Amino acid sequence: MQKIAVLTSGGDSPGMNAAIRAAVRRAAYHGVQMYGVYHGYEGLMRGHIQEMTLGSVGDIIHRGGTILFSARSEEFKTEAGQEKAVRQLHEHGIEGLIVIGGDGSFRGAQKLTEKGIPTIGVPGTIDNDIPCTDFTIGFDTALNTIVEAIDKIRDTATSHERTYIIEVMGRDAGDLALWAGLAAGAESIIIPEADHDMNDIIERLHAGNRRGKKHSIIIVAEGVGSAATYAEEIKQRTGWETRVTVLGHIQRGGSPTAFDRMLASRMGAAAVDLLLEGKRDRMVGIRNNQIVDVDFKDALAQKHQLDLSIYQLARTLSI
Repeated sequence: MQKIAVLTSGGDSPGMNAAIRAAVRRAAYHGVQMYGVYHGYEGLMRGHIQEMTLGSVGDIIHRGGTILFSARSEEFKTEAGQEKAVRQLHEHGIEGLIVIGGDGSFRGAQKLTEKGIPTIGVPGTIDNDIPCTDFTIGFDTALNTIVEAIDKIRDTATSHERTYIIEVMGRDAGDLALWAGLAAGAESIIIPEADHDMNDIIERLHAGNRRGKKHSIIIVAEGVGSAATYAEEIKQRTGWETRVTVLGHIQRGGSPTAFDRMLASRMGAAAVDLLLEGKRDRMVGIRNNQIVDVDFKDALAQKHQLDLSIYQLARTLSI
């Protein structure tokens, strides 16, 4: 294999650039040409492909986002769109592809493998919702962004003696909400993976108030609904002032943490190694701090599992 390409797809996440850098430099180390595909699968269909050199990825390991940009493509979901992408790869003489993204990106990678293009996936998403890997690139950075925001909001909550309901990203996964809630000492955490009882949440607020607590922080994962809805119900049932903060896309940006840079570097290099070993249709992951690779079908057939022992720990520590 003499020519490999890399693209980023779906939502951006801090550390994607570090993964791109690792893939390009690992390929160069093995004497393989690396090409960058700009604007994800949409760009692949349009032939937005350029050769990348060592200089192409200089000074990017610390930058958030992705220098290859990202885009969603409805056309690529069609047979005709996938055939366009394959033709572009063949025209450029590209023999293997690395896809950095989430589950939707990996399904696209599967389609390309079925059409004869060896493809390896690298999990890049702040949601940490990809099965068969302990962590995804960007999760740790987003988590630290959320915790920093909660710490600042708590100062205001304390000053004004109010209850703040903070909505965080995660799509249908509660990892960000759960980890941030435990790390920041939230009084209640509402996530899709665990049933929640509003009566219990209200009682926790009253219990805190009875022992002199004047403020509270409640974390809501976007997958269970709007923080504004919960804030209104709490206000009606307690009579207390509530405030809502939706952190939004600030969670996706920023310089990646050291952990995410390390993870991305290890995964990006491993993806190149897998292609050169003749493997295809596989995803790179990390388990017990060891880099692993699993079949796309196995990864995508499973459901992401959140460690509910962390949820129980958070409940016992927030009494």
